Amino acid sequence: MLTKSINRFYKKAEAVRDEDAQGWRIHLDGRPVKSPSKAEFVLPAERLAHEIAAEWDAQGEKVLPTTMPIMQLAATAIDRVRPHRFAVIAELTGFGRSDLLCYRASFPDDLVRQQAEAWQPLIDWAHHELGISLKVTEGVMPITQEDEALLRIQDEVEALDDYHLTALHTLTTVSGSVIIGLATLRRRISAEQAFEVSQLDENYSIEHWGADAEAVARRERHRAELLAAGRYLDLIGQR
Repeated sequence: MLTKSINRFYKKAEAVRDEDAQGWRIHLDGRPVKSPSKAEFVLPAERLAHEIAAEWDAQGEKVLPTTMPIMQLAATAIDRVRPHRFAVIAELTGFGRSDLLCYRASFPDDLVRQQAEAWQPLIDWAHHELGISLKVTEGVMPITQEDEALLRIQDEVEALDDYHLTALHTLTTVSGSVIIGLATLRRRISAEQAFEVSQLDENYSIEHWGADAEAVARRERHRAELLAAGRYLDLIGQR
């Protein structure tokens, strides 16, 4: 990932087809961009390359990484996910053991109802469409999920290329649910819906007890990250 702002050192950014690498590159004044870790920055889709080139072109006197979310995700795929693929798969599979959607409130009644209406359809979808059968409980005490369910999650995650795996990692870690992540990846729900579903408890708290500045900032950061992941998925295409 890009982490620091730098002075703009180029005039023009453009997406360029690289036949030898079988992908697309970003050129700054005719020179190919490298990843932050100096790896070859070859992209799998034309639309993705043009979007990233537009992010570079939109920079002012300073190049600000926080204003380049699609570049950040693509760089993460190349520099972090690709060399640590097995660890990322294990991390995402592990979310099945403590998935947000599996831990429900026992009270108040309106929160119980909201969770059931928003979360249970996704649990049912995962069961019927993906063969992932997760147990649901009330409270926060850990429950043990069946090995078969975790293996099915692993199968789904392992089947993804590095770019889709990156999207799933963001969707899952930000939402707290690999089921939400997979549902967004599979177009069962939108990124905006993923945000709303994952923020159900937070929204309930805000509605009843108000929000502090830190909670609001965190909520907006999570929304931006999920929407960026959704846009990135649109650009790399259906898996």
